[in-house]
Amino acid sequence: MRVFRGQAASIDADREASERLLSAAADGEPAVRVWAPHRQVAFGRRDARLEGYDRARAVADERGYPPIERDVGGRAVAYDGETTLAFARAEPIADFRTGTAERYERATADLERALRTLGLEPVRGEPDDSFCPGTHSLSVTDAADAERRDGRRRKLVGIAQRVRQDAALVAGVVLVANRDALAGVLEPVYDALGVPFEPRTVGTVADAGGPADPDIVRTALEDTLVGDARSSVTDVR
Repeated sequence: MRVFRGQAASIDADREASERLLSAAADGEPAVRVWAPHRQVAFGRRDARLEGYDRARAVADERGYPPIERDVGGRAVAYDGETTLAFARAEPIADFRTGTAERYERATADLERALRTLGLEPVRGEPDDSFCPGTHSLSVTDAADAERRDGRRRKLVGIAQRVRQDAALVAGVVLVANRDALAGVLEPVYDALGVPFEPRTVGTVADAGGPADPDIVRTALEDTLVGDARSSVTDVR
């Protein structure tokens, strides 16, 4: 297993580094990367087809979050450059028409295990009107919400998949901390897109009672995604 570590020098260089995971997988070597992307709002292809897309990009930029369009995933996701983590695992495939559900299941189970090592109890699914809504998500109940017994669930993990002829990439986002800032930029972005969004559905590892240190969370995610495979590390800096 090839493990890529670190944040590249720019958003474009970071995206190129992630493409190297697919290249490694296509050559027969599975690869994993867990890192904190640069500060940005990453829009999905569905966003780009909406009438309010240009305005949403301008809104993100005005708030100091450069807008980019990504190749995997659905709706907009905000990264604060420090505590919002991305993860990706690439593997070689023989037939691009099969294996999608199994890859989603393995990744979801791995993310659940990683979060449990951090003291969280994730549940599959998400509350209504979450950021980047999708079938493959994990939610938690915040520590404060649990004490109030109001049962409010908040999304902190989204998982997507990209498949090509020779390799597949399962990737996603994990929110570690800084919820108010992330919700604060996502709310006007989703409003400009005309997509329903409830800021209170944004969750983080820290607010659910886990660590606020992204390095601790990154290590837990990487260890679980690599599993028992023998690994070699490549620094992308």
